[in-house]
Order: sequence, then C-alpha cells, then structure tokens
Amino acid sequence: MFSYYLDLALRSLRRNRVLTALMVLAIALGIGASMTTLTVLHVLSGDPLPGSSDTLFYPQIDPRDMDGYEPNKEPPRQVTWTDGQNLMRAKRGDRQALMTGGAVPVQPAQSGMEPFYSDARYTTADFFPMFKVPFLYGHGWSAAEDESKARVVVITRTLNDKLFGGKDSTGQTLRMKDLAFQVIGVLDTWRPNPHFYDVYMGNYAASEDVFVPLSASRDAHFDHNGSTDCWGTGGGDPEHAETSPCVWLQFWVQLDSAAKVASYKEFLVHYSQEQKSLGRFERPANVRLPGLMEWLDINKVVPGDVRLQTWLAFGFLLVCLVNTVGLMLAKFLRRAGELGVRRALGASKREVFAQLLVESGVIGLAGAIGGLLLAFLGLWLVRLQPSNYASLAHLDLKMLFITFVLAIGSTLLAGLLPAWRACQITPALQLKSQ
Repeated sequence: MFSYYLDLALRSLRRNRVLTALMVLAIALGIGASMTTLTVLHVLSGDPLPGSSDTLFYPQIDPRDMDGYEPNKEPPRQVTWTDGQNLMRAKRGDRQALMTGGAVPVQPAQSGMEPFYSDARYTTADFFPMFKVPFLYGHGWSAAEDESKARVVVITRTLNDKLFGGKDSTGQTLRMKDLAFQVIGVLDTWRPNPHFYDVYMGNYAASEDVFVPLSASRDAHFDHNGSTDCWGTGGGDPEHAETSPCVWLQFWVQLDSAAKVASYKEFLVHYSQEQKSLGRFERPANVRLPGLMEWLDINKVVPGDVRLQTWLAFGFLLVCLVNTVGLMLAKFLRRAGELGVRRALGASKREVFAQLLVESGVIGLAGAIGGLLLAFLGLWLVRLQPSNYASLAHLDLKMLFITFVLAIGSTLLAGLLPAWRACQITPALQLKSQ
C-alpha cells in the first residue's frame, strides 16, 4: 500500500506545482536556518575528550588576601606557582598536569626560512597521556626530565611539515630564543574543541605548535601569554612569577573514581587549612573541583549569541511549519471531491489519513534536501566570519541524520491537522455537490 500511496502523493504534488513549491520552500527555509545554527551549537558545545572527560577535574583553591573577601565567592580560576608545585608534588591524582601558554621565537635551520613566533604550551609530563594526545613520531617527556629542566620539545605535525618536510624529526635540534632543544616527539593531528585546558588562550583556539617542559620554559625565560591576576604587592613581574602573589597557571588532575574525587576534594580543604596555618593563605578554606564539562559551563565557553540564534532559528522553523499547515489544509480540502470518491469506493478514514500523511512525508523529504543545501550555504557563510570558531562549522553525519529526521518529522506533524480535517468530510455530501 505504501508504494500506492507514494504514487498518489507524487501525482498530487505534480498537479499543484506552485502550492507544492511553496510548501517545500517553507520547510527548506526553516530547516536550513535551524540546522545551520544547531550545527554551530553542536560543534561548540561538544565534549572535547569523549570517553575521558568524566575523569578530568580542575582544582580551585583561594590563596588571596582578605581584601574584597566575600564568603563562598568563587576561588581564582588559576593557581600560583607555589601552589601548583605543591599540588604536583602531592601526587594525589592518577595523573596531574601544571601548565600555561606562551609564544616562542623559532629559528629554522634552513637558510631560506625567516625566524617566526609560534604558540607554545609549557606543561608537565602527564599532559600527553592524561589528555590522550596522539603521537605521529616519538613520545612525550618524563617526570625526571621535568625535574632536570631538560631542553626537550614536542612539536605538532603542522610544524614538523614546515620545518622538517614531514619526516621523522625525533632527535633533531630545534632552536628557540638562541637555545637548542631536542625534538623527542611529533604530535598527530589534534585539536580538541573547545580549547578546554586553557580557556584564557581562546575558547576555540587552535592547538599550540610547540610543547616544552614548564621547568625548562622558566629556565629559558620564554614569554608567557594568558591571564595573570595578582593581589597585595604582587605586580605580575614575569621574571619573579614563581614568588609573586599571582595566579597564572592552570592545573588539571585525573581522578578515575568517585571515591578519588571525594578524597581529592577533602585533600584540597586540608591543604588550604595547612597553608592558612603557615601564614600563606588568609581566607578560610574555599575549594572547588569542577569536572571538565562543568568547567566549560562555568567559563561560558559557548557564546551566548550562538544559543540565542539557535532559539530564533527554531522559532522561524515554527513559523514556517504554521504556514505549511495552512497550505496543506488548503490543498487537502481542495481535493475533497477526490477523497470523497475514494471513501465511497470503500477506502476507510484510516487509509485516506495514511495517504495524506505519505504526501506530507514526501513534502518533508523534499524540504529536507532543500534545507540541507541551505544549511551547507549557511555554514559556508559562518566559516567566512572572523570568529575563532568559524572554521569548525561543518556538518557531520550525526547532524546530517538530524536534518532529515527533523524535516520529515516536523512536516508529518504539520500534516496531522490538515489530514484529519480532510478525513472528516462526509462522502455523500461531496458526491452530491459534485
């Protein structure tokens, strides 16, 4: 019966080309606008580390003085050098990483290539296994190399292609700020979105090209980029960042069970109380331990205008569906005579209703195809914008599937009322009027 209903639907749609085109256009416009904004929201609010994010946490403690103190106010979103080192040495997590961002002057060995600055990540050994960073060649450094301030470096595939022609460059020398660093690893393609581990460098910034041990970066006096918040007499002098009362480092910890999460939070409370007794902390213990996804929510990583645009687009889709309901109602009621004949020949209300819903589904399918094309156009326009997330706006298979489900489902829903009204017509009255 479905093939019969499909044949009737196609015949009906061809008979009323203008009305059919208006309905398809209304659905296509609504779906195109909705899927463009929904795809952008999907990309920006996704899990940057699927399968691992539920074990990653961002400890927060409050080392500030009493100036401006308010009970239960959120602690700073970064840590001082002293606290970062203390938490690293405590080793209470399954893994932990202390880090910050910067920029380094790269001096290529090739005579024809000018020196250039490259974004860098100064971090500790657990960064790579904790964040599941893939390697193309080599490996990361060890905790012993952190301690010894070893001048080793891990670079990205992009930088490796630029400097070494894509070959295995492990063991090669990379000069930065007139200092020689040995390449020990080359990362494969890796760009977590959002840039969760350091939102101060841009919520959707590209991954850094150079990774250096944090201790070696301080020893080499590499430039630090990012946020620095100080209190008291702290002036944020980069040459004395280790001793200044300033927060400027990010600290992440991996905790593989709920019991470890509770234990670590208790450890943070005890640590804060200990530092207060030593005179370093002035405020009462005030700690937080948000998970990765909660941390993204706290920092409002997804731009508010993207959420607003998504709601507006779905509002526009609703308007398009209301117009489609009106057009379908006019179309189905115009065919009252034809439907009356079918009823008189023995077709039940249920069969006529199914026939009209199949016709609605065909309109929805055509609208989905048109909406998909408009969504591709909309996402292309988004990628032309200067926003740092613009290049991420691509339609994946999941969103492609949602496009068709949303278009066909919403059109079937819109067709329920017109189909039901058309089925209520009494066949005898229609035949008499004909």
